[in-house]
Amino acid sequence: MTRRISHVAGFDDAPFPRAHRGDVLVVGTVFAGTRLEGVISTRVRRDGINATERLVRSLVESRFFPQLQAILLQGIAFAGFNVVDLDALQRQAGLPVLVVARHPPDLAAIRRALLEHVPGGRRKWRLIEAAGPMEHIAGVQVQRQGLDPEGARILIEALQIHGKLPEPLRAAHLIAGGIAAGESRHRP
Repeated sequence: MTRRISHVAGFDDAPFPRAHRGDVLVVGTVFAGTRLEGVISTRVRRDGINATERLVRSLVESRFFPQLQAILLQGIAFAGFNVVDLDALQRQAGLPVLVVARHPPDLAAIRRALLEHVPGGRRKWRLIEAAGPMEHIAGVQVQRQGLDPEGARILIEALQIHGKLPEPLRAAHLIAGGIAAGESRHRP
């Protein structure tokens, strides 16, 4: 039997100009069931290598951490190609991690961009490969670390309040966009 997960943090990055170099805001929303309990944030380097470390630090240093039971990410990379090491995030936080996307990524284009244009692209591509293929679960694409497919389905469906995207990710997207751009865009 899969245990019920009720306390979840969902992360998304803020929009940034194409020419931006430097740090990018990442917002995390903390939910208890379907209720927003709090917001945490951090910054990660555009196309950098610090996303995993910054996410772990923002989680474990927050007052919400003792209650958290899972982490949701809107994609495996933040701030362009700052790729999250899902295994390290899961081990260091001690929580299951789900990467959620509306549509399957174009892996050939991502691989090409990483290997041809991004410093450290080979290492970043290996992290994406190590995360495993995306699976179709509850109407979205998911990569899982530390949670079986049935547990992932139950968690996602419980948080799909206003569409296919789990509410912690939808809220993180809206908050990050509102802070960075002055107003949020509707669809993540």
